[in-house]
Amino acid sequence: MTNPGGNPDRSQTRVVVAMSGGVDSSVAAALLVEQGYDVIGMMLRLWSEPGRESFNRCCTPDQMADARRVAEHLGIPFYAIDVKDYFRKTIVQFFIDEYAAGRTPNPCIECNRRIRFEFLLDHAMALEADYLATGHYARIKQSETGFELLQGLDAHKDQSYVLHILNQPTLSQVLFPVGAYTKQEVRALAARFGLVSAQTGDSQDLCFLGQDDYQAFLERNAPEIGRIGPIITTHGEQIGLHRGLPFYTIGQRKGLGVSAATPLFVVAKDMARNALIVGTREESGSLSLHAERVNWISGSVPTQPFRAQVKVRYKSIAHPATVTTQANDSAFVQFDDPVTGIAPGQGAVFYDGNRCLGGGLIASGKMASSDLAAAATQVSRQP
Repeated sequence: MTNPGGNPDRSQTRVVVAMSGGVDSSVAAALLVEQGYDVIGMMLRLWSEPGRESFNRCCTPDQMADARRVAEHLGIPFYAIDVKDYFRKTIVQFFIDEYAAGRTPNPCIECNRRIRFEFLLDHAMALEADYLATGHYARIKQSETGFELLQGLDAHKDQSYVLHILNQPTLSQVLFPVGAYTKQEVRALAARFGLVSAQTGDSQDLCFLGQDDYQAFLERNAPEIGRIGPIITTHGEQIGLHRGLPFYTIGQRKGLGVSAATPLFVVAKDMARNALIVGTREESGSLSLHAERVNWISGSVPTQPFRAQVKVRYKSIAHPATVTTQANDSAFVQFDDPVTGIAPGQGAVFYDGNRCLGGGLIASGKMASSDLAAAATQVSRQP
């Protein structure tokens, strides 16, 4: 933790901790209490699909009870804030709308943007808090030029990718107490603190999906967005039918329902013609992408092209590239080598070593192969 490290009397520094009942946020709260801060626990009651509340991956009655027990154990106040309707409108509907538009959203990015570091931060400040703390695996460093967002010490748990939306004012009000620990160390700390969450499993992405995959969720909540259409190769040959474009993502190999001499991957979606374009691994690579809604953590937009490592998925490796800023909060990324799995809707996040520079949402990726034109021509001939 870096932000308030110089405060000589931490008891006068109030920190609201976003608690989930899980081990990471519980240890974050325990560390802050041990360090002498005035700590308040706060948990958000998020939306659950009606009739399937018990399958939700967060904010279940058991998790709420665990969070309360941790707060009682630590001797801190605990509040539960109802955000169901707002979460449904801003995150769940966003999730559905993005798939309907042919994109592959990462709702955790939007949740951090709208729920944790806007809605929850506002509630924390309403309690006259100095900081909001979460259990994210990331670090904040204060330098002469401002605040920097660094990757978490545990590379396998690093969450800076979904935090690229943070800015200087927000970083000045946020703490990540577990970012300087590995997951193993966090579990050991939980045991030392005697927390009931010491052996709790890791929280899952897409908390509102319950035990289903996203396809089953979409089929129940937006059945109108799935329309059968042709599967076309990059050479223009129709080889099958898809069951709805929202049920596929760029780079997908399994579950296509077609057979070929070589493995095929989803390389594009033609929304106008409701066609799924597939090709070989080589054809699935992209040499560039265009990102929108780009946020620069420093608060300053680079005026010249610069070199960076760019992640195009939360769990992907970072790829060397040249980034050029463009008008309207957008950026163009030119990769050194073709990159697979560049899916519109996912985040394109820029790094300089372990420092997250910012990022945006992928609007499009340009295929390394020019054969998409043949597929588009063939699709246009479909009845």
